[in-house]
Amino acid sequence: MDMEKILRSLVSVRASIPENAFTANTLGTRREGSGVVIRENGLVLTIGYLITEAEEVWLTRHDGKVVPAHALAYDQESGFGLVQALAPLDLPALPIGDSDGTVLGDPVVLADGEGHYVRGNIVAKQEFAGYWEYLLDEAIFIAPAHPSWGGAALIDAEGKLIGVGSLRLQMSRGGEIADINMAVPINLLKPILDDLLNHGEFNRLPRPWLGAYSAESNGEVVVMSVTENGPAAQAGLRRGDVISEIRDDEIDGLADFYRKLWKTGPPGSEIPIRILRDGREAWLRVRSADRNDFLRKPQLQ
Repeated sequence: MDMEKILRSLVSVRASIPENAFTANTLGTRREGSGVVIRENGLVLTIGYLITEAEEVWLTRHDGKVVPAHALAYDQESGFGLVQALAPLDLPALPIGDSDGTVLGDPVVLADGEGHYVRGNIVAKQEFAGYWEYLLDEAIFIAPAHPSWGGAALIDAEGKLIGVGSLRLQMSRGGEIADINMAVPINLLKPILDDLLNHGEFNRLPRPWLGAYSAESNGEVVVMSVTENGPAAQAGLRRGDVISEIRDDEIDGLADFYRKLWKTGPPGSEIPIRILRDGREAWLRVRSADRNDFLRKPQLQ
């Protein structure tokens, strides 16, 4: 693997977000991470939270040259974001590989836009449920962890892109706690790329969204917080509530909750949810929404 050649396809990503943006309080107004050039015309793939609601984006090459860019699209379901350079990047595109073909133990490299990289191995390929109403059927987990993971390129032994860094987590390995990175598999991009480029979003029905940040504890779904003025907050859902049923269907963990939530109908539908609060059961009726309606949209160039 020619790391010097591969690193030329990576850039640093810096985004500025308005203070009144929906995600400003949770994700910040200054976001930094990495991206990877996937087309010779300066199209850069990154992780979506870096550029969500961005009004300015700047890309920095390894030689220090800074190029203005435009947040072209972000896909809430996969987690990917696309950035288009507004001036020539003059960087090669990294070839795209096949994340489905990877197996446990495969050697990989996670590389950031500043030229730093970590050699590791795939330690898990499994379901991942995020507290922000996010679910991947099969995420890629690698170890050791890269300290600058956001938008970093996950590269296989052939030098091809197989994922984009999203999170730093911990897992138990041999009785010890180890830091790992979670990456979004590149194969999730392939069916949606054309729509993202042409329309700024994938042509699918939006998922119903509650605006609840939840965690799983011993198989129970516990609300950690709710989005101000979001559907869950308006319905009276609170921190500490345990969500036990949705439309008379018992919940078995966070991933199960999301899957059942997303089957309740289009955004705007009223959803009965049973909760346990302070030892007492109660039913709430939550009118779901489309998360994208709360976000500033990228402007197609």
